[in-house]
Parts: sequence; structure tokens; C-alpha cells
Amino acid sequence: MHPGNIACLTAAGIDCCALANNHILDWGYAGLAETLRTLRQVGVAATGAGPTLAEARAPAILSRQDGRRALVFSFGLSSSGIESRWAATGERPGVSLLPDLSADSCEEVGRQVARHKQAGDIVIASIHWGGNWDYGVSGQAQRFARKLIDDCGVDAVHGHSSHHPKGIEVYNNRPIIYGCGDLLNDYEGIGGHSEYRPDLALMYFPVFSDSGQLDRLTVTPMQIRHFRLQRAGSDDTDWMAAMLNREGASLGTRVVRDNNRLRVEWN
Repeated sequence: MHPGNIACLTAAGIDCCALANNHILDWGYAGLAETLRTLRQVGVAATGAGPTLAEARAPAILSRQDGRRALVFSFGLSSSGIESRWAATGERPGVSLLPDLSADSCEEVGRQVARHKQAGDIVIASIHWGGNWDYGVSGQAQRFARKLIDDCGVDAVHGHSSHHPKGIEVYNNRPIIYGCGDLLNDYEGIGGHSEYRPDLALMYFPVFSDSGQLDRLTVTPMQIRHFRLQRAGSDDTDWMAAMLNREGASLGTRVVRDNNRLRVEWN
């Protein structure tokens, strides 16, 4: 969007932008530089893309008044449509691109986390991966996400690329959101994919203990209308609950309706 619209982010209280995605270089390196400059001017942290690989890999650090921190790392994968030539290097701007979901890629994430994580920090790995319209979660993606938690010090996996929410997993008391879906998009009025209900969105509200474990997770169904968000109606909330229960069954999660929110429960 035009930099003059940056107030859309500041009015919403956005603290951080994860930039490793398949559109961040649509306007070339000049567009990326303008994005980074605009975010910096209004005090919104950014991660996942930058002038060099080291800067693209560096986390966004969000601090609370009590000194606790959240570290947000942003990574992209070619499965989401990111071109390999967009990968940042030591001399070239670009995206923090992982080559695959291999053990080597996991180790690279672990090295980045270890370089920055301090006692008491919550680490979020935000990953742009997979296609736009699919509920499936591959075994490879699940193994990679779990390995990030087991071996890399990651406390939450925030996955995205699908234009609709996917099933949620809680593994070792850490949330794995394989596809958070769009919160706002411009698909209204465009035909196709109606079975995924792209007009419906979720807002995610995780609460972590001091040890980094997930205490509770609630999600609030929303509906996109004319580029604005409104609360989803009762029937739409029930539709979202049924979808999350269907897709979460194999992942060990279920949701329980609590007025206009859904409470996530796990085994």
C-alpha cells in the first residue's frame, strides 16, 4: 500500500511486521527499502527482510514494562511462492528464505534463536509457507514445527500463506498455528474457493506462563466486509468452530464456544 496509509497499522496498535513473504519485493528493492523506512519512522518493528541477510534474520524484539521480551523471527519458504532470487545475502537485500524444511534449516533457525534468546524470553517463529487454499498439514511441516519447539527454543510457531485458517496444534504446551489465515484481504466479490469461507478470519489470543508454556488460547471469529472487520455472526462462529474441530481432531485440539469467542483445548 502507499506509505501514506501507514496510519492503518499505527491506529491498530501493530507492534511488529513479519516481512518474509511472497509479495515484499513486488515493487523491487526500492519498495522494500521504502517499507523498512516507513515502518521505522512510526516505530513498528520489522523482521524477515532487510538490506542484508544478517539484518533480515535478526528478530523483532518487543519489550514489556516488566522487562519480559518477545522475539519474533520471520522466515519464508519457496512453497509459498517466494522466488529464490529474492533471498537476502551478505551483499544483497531480500528475504530471510529457508531452502527447505530439512534438519539443516532447523539448525539454522536454532542458531539464530540461540544468538538472541535470553532467559524469560518468548520466541515466535513466523513462517510463510505452503499454498493459499488447502487445509492439509504435511508430515514434513509438522515435524519441522515440532523440531523448532524441541530443539530450537521456539515457543510458538505462527504459520501463514493460506487465505483461510487451518487446524491448530498445541505441542509440548506450545502453540503451532499452521495457517492463521488472512485478517484482512481484498477477495470480497471474487468467485471461487467459497468452501473455505475467505470472508471469515480469526484473531488469536495466546497467554504464556513465565516458563514459556501456553496457559490458554482463545480465538475470536471475525468477518471481512468492505475492507473492514466486524464480529462474526452466531452461525458463522459455529461454522468456524466446526471447521477447527474437524481439522484439529488429528492434531489433538478442539474448540469450545464461549459467547463470541472460541476457547482452544488440547490433549
